[in-house]
Amino acid sequence: MHYIKIAIASLLIMFSASLVMTSCKSSRSNVSDKTGVRYNDPYNGGLQINRKIKGSSGPGLIGIEGGTFVMGGSLNEDLGYSHDNLKRRVTVASFYIDETEVSNADWLEYLHWIAQNYPEDGKLYYDALPDSLVWRNPLSYNEPYVNFYLRHPSFQDYPVVGVTWDQANAYCLWRTDRVNEHILRESGALVDYKTLSEQQTREGQAFNTDIYLNGQIQGEGIDGKNMPKDNKIGAEKDAKRIVRMEDGILKQPYRLPTEAEWEYAALGLIGNTIEGNIENSKTYPWNGLGVRSGNRKNQGRMMANFKITSGNNMGVAGNLNDGGDITVSVKSYAPNDFGLYNMAGNVNEWVSDVYRQLSYEDFEDFNPFRGHVFVDNEYENAETRTLAKDKYGRPIKVPAKAARKQTWEELQAAKAGTPSTAAYDYDVRGFKDEELNELYGKTTLVNDKSRVYKGGSWNDRAYWLNPATRRFMQQDESNAMTGFRCAMTMVGNVYGPSSAKRGSATP
Repeated sequence: MHYIKIAIASLLIMFSASLVMTSCKSSRSNVSDKTGVRYNDPYNGGLQINRKIKGSSGPGLIGIEGGTFVMGGSLNEDLGYSHDNLKRRVTVASFYIDETEVSNADWLEYLHWIAQNYPEDGKLYYDALPDSLVWRNPLSYNEPYVNFYLRHPSFQDYPVVGVTWDQANAYCLWRTDRVNEHILRESGALVDYKTLSEQQTREGQAFNTDIYLNGQIQGEGIDGKNMPKDNKIGAEKDAKRIVRMEDGILKQPYRLPTEAEWEYAALGLIGNTIEGNIENSKTYPWNGLGVRSGNRKNQGRMMANFKITSGNNMGVAGNLNDGGDITVSVKSYAPNDFGLYNMAGNVNEWVSDVYRQLSYEDFEDFNPFRGHVFVDNEYENAETRTLAKDKYGRPIKVPAKAARKQTWEELQAAKAGTPSTAAYDYDVRGFKDEELNELYGKTTLVNDKSRVYKGGSWNDRAYWLNPATRRFMQQDESNAMTGFRCAMTMVGNVYGPSSAKRGSATP
């Protein structure tokens, strides 16, 4: 009996201890590990930390688990003898990329928004229009595409073409703001669409993420009914505040993928990886050395939309092969092992990099990229930290002034107009490989505005379907064979060491 009492007492002690440990563990998530001070407490300063938010993609994106690969490794022959993508091992961080190319319907949404919000600004709308004249050819009857390709509903799911690199970047900026505005209106942090539609639209007051986060978009007629609670000391009862980046609600910017990201995503080697080893390499976004399907159901069918031979764009009537005379719907053909459509063929795709023939010589082995022009926000009032805006409500960017965080004294001197002793080279597009502008068009066609595009198109031979091939155009040029898709940086890493998603193609 005595032993039974001791055993029961021991069990009770262990049970009580486990409850205490569980309680400590559950409450600790809302407490600083370093000071023990509770987060989100309005009585101790109100520092708000959101422990429940997990990284997620924006609309239309697929998560790409990063890793190491041999950039240029899929290119077994260099038909042009350009030697501009020799093999080198790099690591690409995990990121998000569009499942499909940006379609005509997507671009029409962009144009529609501009027309609604800036009906009197003809230049803004005109500058956003794709160049439909890229279809014109003096020896080809393509004139119907000039008028119908962008706007006819039969082409609405086809990839937008005739867009320059500059236009693609402008679309990325616009998409970022529309996605974040939609999140805020749907969550109630901003007034809903119905209320907004009943208000008078004021030119220059369109939503911008950076301006909003700086506290310059708030007030009567703007704030929604479900704004976050303001926990700062001295705040009135039931006081509200704007959403902050720390809340984890807003999405990071859409952008063009880097060349390394695009090539990595196109190859989709994750499908050939077993226990950390790549069992088979790839020449195209699918397995095998050829461009025809080896699947019994679709055996012999082309895996992408490209120019099969001279004079053969689609195959023979009655049993068409790739079936695409020009472009086809952005969800045509089978996706690659990351779940991405048309990473080979259909249209070439812009990437963000500046072209250099010797890019393989001057590169970082982690997230390689060439094309930085470092900028800062311009302040309308430095004392109040009010950002300067252009007439469209976007922050005005100015060249970055320093390579590092300035000291307080340096910052004050800059405000007073005292010139810095050392000039900072904020434009590093030509880093370690400067191009002489005066030679452009004479001895070279490459300068700091030459941008890379990849992937091959409906009018290209199979060679260009290899993800390692690369070509370039000027960033203000376009053609009927080039479109784009957007990417997004992955904050944190949903494929990290503790994630159950490791090895999965989609988050």
